Amino acid sequence: MLKVKIIAVGSLKEEYLRAATAEYLKRLSAYCEVNLCELKEFRLPERPSDAEIAAALESEAGKILAEIPQKAFTVTLCVEGKEYTSEQFAGFIDDVRMQSGTMCIIIGSSYGLSERVKQASRARVSFSRMTFPHQLMRVMLLEQLYRGMNISVGGKYHK
Repeated sequence: MLKVKIIAVGSLKEEYLRAATAEYLKRLSAYCEVNLCELKEFRLPERPSDAEIAAALESEAGKILAEIPQKAFTVTLCVEGKEYTSEQFAGFIDDVRMQSGTMCIIIGSSYGLSERVKQASRARVSFSRMTFPHQLMRVMLLEQLYRGMNISVGGKYHK
């Protein structure tokens, strides 16, 4: 069974996002073992400078890199990553399952991820060239993982 660790910077504040996350984690349990790791987001002033943002991302990078399991196929979610259809993403998940058995997916803070984290990953994935709230991205990721795994087994969820 595939093991998936999701490292997400920041916590979910809205109940509806926590409920959606719980629902998809429950659904995914039939296909894989998911471990969700929330890291505290670096506190920045209301209007941070570029230097303050860079320092925050570097601080978060150290925490993120410390959480990545050894030998995991590491994926960062970032706008410059590769875009997939749902079927292609299902194939990507299957490839990772065959190559490694463990996938670690990283969702950055509202300011993104440091280049150091991106360079430590084996793949960069983008859900769109649009920008999404990082809290919503967690739900979107879980839904696409569920959809991809359901596609792989010939399930009816994907239409």
